[in-house]
Amino acid sequence: MHEMGIALEVYRQCREAVAEYGPGRLETVHLAVGELSAVEPDLMGYAWEAVTIDTPDAASRLEVRWCPATQTCQNCGVIEDRVDGSWLRLCPTCSMPLAVTGGDELDIESIQYMTDEDGESS
Repeated sequence: MHEMGIALEVYRQCREAVAEYGPGRLETVHLAVGELSAVEPDLMGYAWEAVTIDTPDAASRLEVRWCPATQTCQNCGVIEDRVDGSWLRLCPTCSMPLAVTGGDELDIESIQYMTDEDGESS
């Protein structure tokens, strides 16, 4: 389960970002996960819980935004009826090769945290 290693790195980066602004604890981390990233959102949630347990951030939440990939034909446009996880090589309408865009995201989009000094959320 490589999600554990990814969760550890996301946590490290989040703690580093919070430390730049003074002591605080994480509340919510927003993570974009693409269909092609080979990361399972549910497993990331479990890994996040395992990584943050017994830390000041144990109550924090990891919110994952799923980013599907898109297949596009240069003649017909976006292939709308593709089933998640299935990949077509040729357009079902005109048989032209398809291009894949998006779906490779694995990005920390935002971090919400509570500063220790004033108890305010940032």
